Amino acid sequence: MSDILLTAIGAIALYLFAGLRVLREYERGVYFLLGHLRPTKGPGLIFLPPLLAKMQKVSLRVMAIDIPPQDVITRDNISIKVNAVLYMRVKTPDKAVVGVENYLYATSQLAQTTLRSVLGETEMVSCSPIARRSTRSCGRSSTPAAKSGASRSRPSKSKTWTSRPR
Repeated sequence: MSDILLTAIGAIALYLFAGLRVLREYERGVYFLLGHLRPTKGPGLIFLPPLLAKMQKVSLRVMAIDIPPQDVITRDNISIKVNAVLYMRVKTPDKAVVGVENYLYATSQLAQTTLRSVLGETEMVSCSPIARRSTRSCGRSSTPAAKSGASRSRPSKSKTWTSRPR
């Protein structure tokens, strides 16, 4: 009788220890019990019932995501190639896991689309110091601000960009 009791206590202890998880300070656990979303688990030692629950860890730190080079045609038909870096941080981990299948991929695609859209609406002459210098030296500038020399632009924050007239 004592062997059966000892085996049962050992099996229960093994089950309890198998369900212990440690989450770091910058991590949260999105927790599903029998397929239903439960409240997000915070940092520290948590219990996750084996075979009944699944957990996905989500980092709350700022992530730097490299946006691959994009070929963009501006409003004045100049083809440019730009790349960027996206800094993002997850604020609500349960919405990031449940709301989107892959939140990192979706955020990267949204950043690429926004980058192409915003740069496609700009005119290269108004934002490029190189293009402005070349239009002044040729004596034919297309914008009134470039003719008067009153506008100044700061260098863009993209890593590299080249312009090729199309």
